[in-house]
Amino acid sequence: MPEQKQKHLSLGRSAEAQAVKYLKKQGYRILRTNFRLKQAEIDIIARDGQWLVFVEVKARRSCLFGGPAEAVNLKKQGKIIQAARGYMAYEKTEFLPARFDVIAIGPDGLEHIKDAFES
Repeated sequence: MPEQKQKHLSLGRSAEAQAVKYLKKQGYRILRTNFRLKQAEIDIIARDGQWLVFVEVKARRSCLFGGPAEAVNLKKQGKIIQAARGYMAYEKTEFLPARFDVIAIGPDGLEHIKDAFES
């Protein structure tokens, strides 16, 4: 595997681990990580009280090409929503209130954006 690809994967895994640790400290209960459905993936699925929370984690070493949260564009949101619907149908949780959060990790630290987008 090329070195650049390994660095990218390493950054992603590290960011997701950091996000899980952060969410647990905030009182979230982690249900799943890296849930895949066809071409879509949800980084973290958690419970926050009554809420079922689908979390996208984005990390950047620098903000030269935009901040990490900016990478969660409409196309990415659509894939996350598709995977979330599949998860909810599979787990029979479609009647729980759900939201989509983004955890952006960049040079300035971690930012948790609750209810970052809607389905």
